[in-house]
Amino acid sequence: MRVIGGEFRSRRLKAPAGDSVRPTPDRLREALFNILAPRIDGCVFLDAYAGCGSVGIEALSRGASRAVFLEKSRPALRALEENIESLEIGERCEVHPGNAAAVISKIEADIVFLDPPYPREREYGLCLEALGEAPRPMIIVQHASRFTHHLKEAYGQLKRVRILSQGDNSLSFYEPR
Repeated sequence: MRVIGGEFRSRRLKAPAGDSVRPTPDRLREALFNILAPRIDGCVFLDAYAGCGSVGIEALSRGASRAVFLEKSRPALRALEENIESLEIGERCEVHPGNAAAVISKIEADIVFLDPPYPREREYGLCLEALGEAPRPMIIVQHASRFTHHLKEAYGQLKRVRILSQGDNSLSFYEPR
């Protein structure tokens, strides 16, 4: 896995061994950041269920001022911390170990990227309900394409405004009403 664009373009990122983390495919990450290009510069980017941090690191590489990472898995946290250290971006990062759903609504961010492990479908609703009470300017949810119809069109003050699908993966974009 590598950073696709910006300051750290082509730099390799470590990922934990095994299938405990499902990194966002390069092509989907590239499409996401093409969409976010007008909003990314100087923003605070929250990468929830961050895994090895590829999405939040990509945001930093493309101009985000700060990235906040939420991750529970110890192997993923180790890979995330190694990636932050190897890129020397510690001063621009904040890492919160533990359950993302419990703290996601307490963290201020301009863009929230939410990517729970696909089998943990309940996490989507918990996070989106919490964010719907205190909406951020943009929330992007990565999910299995077959799961699109399980996500609501609206959560509290949030409304889905776009869906981008690439094969088995989809991104649902939510903004305040």
